[in-house]
Amino acid sequence: MTRDDSRTFDVDPDSAAAPATDPDRYLNRELGILAFNERVLAQAEDADVPLLERLRFLTIVSSNLDEFYEVRVAELKELVYAGLADAQNARQTLIEVSRRADRLVGRQYQLLNGELLPLLQREGIALHTSPTWDDAQANWAEQVFMTEIEPLLTPIALDPAHPFPRILNKSLNFIVELEGRDAFGRRAGIAVVQAPRLLPRLIRMPAGLSPYPYGVVLLTSFVQKFVDRLFQGMHVRSVHQFRVTRNSELFVDDEDITDLRVALQGELPQRHYGDAVRLEVSAGCPESVIDRLLREFELNNDDCFRVDGPVNLNRLAQVIDLVDRPDLKFPVLEPAVPADLRGDDLFAAIARRDILLHHPYQSFEPVMRFLASAANDPRVVAIKQTVYRTGADSALMESLVSAAGAGKEVTVVVELMARFDEETNINWAARLEQVGAHVVYGVVGHKTHAKMAMVLRREKPSRGAGGGTGEVLRRYVHLGTGNYHPRTARLYEDFGLLSADPVLCADVHEVFRRLTGVGQAGALKALLQAPFTLHDSVLAAIRRERDHAAAGKKAYVAAKLNALLEPTVIEALYEASRAGVRIDLIVRGVCALRPGIAGLSDNIRVRSIVGRFLEHSRVYYFWNDGERDVWLSSADWMDRNLLRRVEVAFPVRDRRLKTRVIDEAIQQHLADNVSAWIMDGDGGYTRRHPRRGLPRQSQQRLLQKLAPGSKT
Repeated sequence: MTRDDSRTFDVDPDSAAAPATDPDRYLNRELGILAFNERVLAQAEDADVPLLERLRFLTIVSSNLDEFYEVRVAELKELVYAGLADAQNARQTLIEVSRRADRLVGRQYQLLNGELLPLLQREGIALHTSPTWDDAQANWAEQVFMTEIEPLLTPIALDPAHPFPRILNKSLNFIVELEGRDAFGRRAGIAVVQAPRLLPRLIRMPAGLSPYPYGVVLLTSFVQKFVDRLFQGMHVRSVHQFRVTRNSELFVDDEDITDLRVALQGELPQRHYGDAVRLEVSAGCPESVIDRLLREFELNNDDCFRVDGPVNLNRLAQVIDLVDRPDLKFPVLEPAVPADLRGDDLFAAIARRDILLHHPYQSFEPVMRFLASAANDPRVVAIKQTVYRTGADSALMESLVSAAGAGKEVTVVVELMARFDEETNINWAARLEQVGAHVVYGVVGHKTHAKMAMVLRREKPSRGAGGGTGEVLRRYVHLGTGNYHPRTARLYEDFGLLSADPVLCADVHEVFRRLTGVGQAGALKALLQAPFTLHDSVLAAIRRERDHAAAGKKAYVAAKLNALLEPTVIEALYEASRAGVRIDLIVRGVCALRPGIAGLSDNIRVRSIVGRFLEHSRVYYFWNDGERDVWLSSADWMDRNLLRRVEVAFPVRDRRLKTRVIDEAIQQHLADNVSAWIMDGDGGYTRRHPRRGLPRQSQQRLLQKLAPGSKT
């Protein structure tokens, strides 16, 4: 899962009432991301959530904050350093971000030390820190340190001959204060010890030594206890952990690229050494030492977080995998396979009618089988697919490699600029090219974020299709709201559609043609595509509801999104609200629109759902005078998605499936009184609680409805 959680959202009410245009767009975006993480942290604070899952939510917040600093804060700092027109706005946002993030991090460590660790110990899961070791445990720890850890450590004393070492992004390091003279007569002061990434960050204590079934020791405890072994004859005054987060954006000039893959391969090694944007140090570190670190990394005190515990809480996620306690985790998910897809002939099932998949409640296996069957089916002659995020060990990608190796025409549009997945995607692109697949990288300057796969298969013509006894090519497509990533498909909520609809398939073919070739964009009959028609079509649909309301007709808009930031869409929603359109927005993360403001957004309600699964699908629903237009999409209502990316929105036209989407994506979440956070006109969030009757938790109800085999 990823990002989100908050109870307040401190935005000035006057500015909050306006769309997210200059000068508040950074403030809305960055504080919105932190607000989402506050809502996620509330899951970790919730005593009704299983204990190890509470720990997982805690680590998710830390992972999210890492990316937030690597990307968002780094961008703000660049604006400040460059002194551009937005520099003052960026500077003020950084001040507010520092205050808000400091409060969030403080909540994390207070929860960890004051509640989670004691509860875990009560359940037989103990984090053994060096002050608690008895003699036998200390002897074991020293043996581990001397044989498995110390040989890999390189202490670096800081003096004119030993400048401050290069510190890798997000790596674990120790700064050591020393006294005395060494064998060369040098007076010691400060040294740095870097922990190699191949060292385990968590080591299990032998059963005979720990009185608990699961006793673990962090690498930091070993180093802090025995660091004096690295400095023989010297006196160690203090030793403290520190960690630096760096700008991890890759810099590729769109106008100076001859080979995008080569350009990225040259940039990737530098990601580890970008400009520093955040310093984390263990609490109690002397201010003089912190000042030295801040000078080295060219940071100020607002960029420094003094933490009461491990500087990288992400590492505690290993405890969850180590501990075999199903009673302390969410019940096992057993995703269902739709009845239409339980037979052997997958393509025949899709040819009969469109099939809707709702992950993770319904299995992602049919999507994997769709491509695996295409790779093995001698009637299949070609496969085309977009790849944004797929994972380093993807069975889906192996199917494409197999298909290309078998001589099928395989075309893959690989998005090399998918942040933090660039290296994985480069590796898949190279493997696919080696077996003869056509690999393209989309359109430079426009990330290909659309989720599409198409299979071309030779078949006998169906009855009534005209004369002739020869075979015809038939297209089958999968369109989705989420990535082709089997692992995240068990954690992220998304929709997928399997279809053989000729109009839909022809449109998918046209979008692939645009991505692999050049030429003017042809007209699409079913799909909406960014950056061409999606933005204008969304605006037109909202304004149509506005006009219906003005004419006295029923009008309604509902949307489920990850983020809502695009100014013209927000203004169109305000206009529709003023005309009397009822609007429900389910926005998991950042939302710059402000609901419930008199004369502006009286008819708009905004909520965020935060639960076991990451709400990831994008759904647009317009009443349209009873036609009930429903669209599924890869695109949030953000500037980048609507104007600077290749995205698609696809209609759900089957009435049965349309009713399902409206219920599962909209109505269930509107009825949720457990996982829903309601936004107010100031941008603050309040968690909804049951007042009368039974609790209604949307994800739980969908599990019961769609995956009845799961233990709930």
